[in-house]
Amino acid sequence: MIINAFLNKTTFYNKHLINLNFIKSTRLNKLIGVYLIKWIVKNTFFKFFNPNLKMKRKMELNELENLRKEMTFAEINHLIAFICLTIFAIFKVLHGYFLLALLLMFVNTLMNLYPSLLQQENKRRIDKLKKLFIS
Repeated sequence: MIINAFLNKTTFYNKHLINLNFIKSTRLNKLIGVYLIKWIVKNTFFKFFNPNLKMKRKMELNELENLRKEMTFAEINHLIAFICLTIFAIFKVLHGYFLLALLLMFVNTLMNLYPSLLQQENKRRIDKLKKLFIS
């Protein structure tokens, strides 16, 4: 979160990271299970973790833009955590702790990579809604 707070103020963040998309295909997202993670987040205790990321039935354009900014911030936080934990897992592999590294990467993927992909999918949906507002 500290790294993201510093990145947030850079031009790199505002030019590149706010529009970051790893997987642009909705079909591929379904195939790798992003929609399963979406269901888990919506229907379990995970929904209480970040209440700022809830969409209301009726929202104004500026509210959609604020929601998108919050989603981008959460997405970058998850990506930074994913990268840091991946580096840690690589060090564990180098020291011979293969099972620990595998477990770390499994949990890391579920808890950091998938939420980031879910935020990217949600941002694309918000962008479609913003286009409806503008036209």
